[in-house]
Parts: sequence; structure tokens; C-alpha cells
Amino acid sequence: MSAPSSKQLVVDAWKVFATRDAGRIRDVFTADAEWLAPAGNATARALDGTHHLVGRDRIVRFLAEEFATVFVDNVSIEFGGRYADGDTVIVEMRLRATLAHGGHYDNEYCLVFELEQGLIKRVREYMDTRRGAAWFRSPSTADSQGR
Repeated sequence: MSAPSSKQLVVDAWKVFATRDAGRIRDVFTADAEWLAPAGNATARALDGTHHLVGRDRIVRFLAEEFATVFVDNVSIEFGGRYADGDTVIVEMRLRATLAHGGHYDNEYCLVFELEQGLIKRVREYMDTRRGAAWFRSPSTADSQGR
């Protein structure tokens, strides 16, 4: 049996993220992994946290525990393009969910995954931060401004 491609490793990691199982999520990251998102993004603000998650345990806490406190229901991820060059994988995706205040969230992302020995070493996340912030306002405001 051959080793999975770098693209397949990232696709499989998203399936693991969806389980919210901390042990399984932990297994897809290097110990010194990093996850970088734009400074001041709405998710980081909602969690009173940082846009730069450092270390496997911090990333696991975000994916296994904190994510579900912000995106509380109807979470769906629709993948667009997936591109790989060696240990670098680029994923285009759209995240839709119900937010804690009951409003709708809908934003597109581009993520760059850097792998090391079959594990995720670094993620760089890009999104429309203005659009994302609009969804986090009150549900009626977000629906009129976020679309």
C-alpha cells in the first residue's frame, strides 16, 4: 500500500477536524504546528483569542472545543480547488454555519497547508475579514451586509 498524497492527507485531516475528537485531531499535527489567520479576524475576536495559534495543543483546543462555541449548528464545508506541490497543499473552501447569536455565517477561505513527514506543520488561513465580521454582528445586520 502506498503512502497517501499530500492532498489526500489534508482532505483526511478535514474529516478528522469534523469529529471534534481531540485525540484524533492531535494525531494530524506536528508538536510545533502553527495556524495563522488574519489579525483581528471575527472568529478570534469572538473567542477573545489570538489569530496565531502556536503548538499542537493550542490548535487542538481550537478545533475540538472552541470552534463549536462560535459555529454552533448547521456547519458545512464545501471544497473548491485543491492544489499540491510536494508538501504544500492549497485548499479553497466555503464555510457556512449558524453562529452563537443565531445568525448565519457564509464566507470563503483559502488555506495553505505545509506538511512535514505526513503531518501538518503550518496552516496559513486567508479569508474576507470584512465579510466575516459582518456575519458576527446581530443576525439582522449580518444578513443585510454579509451577502
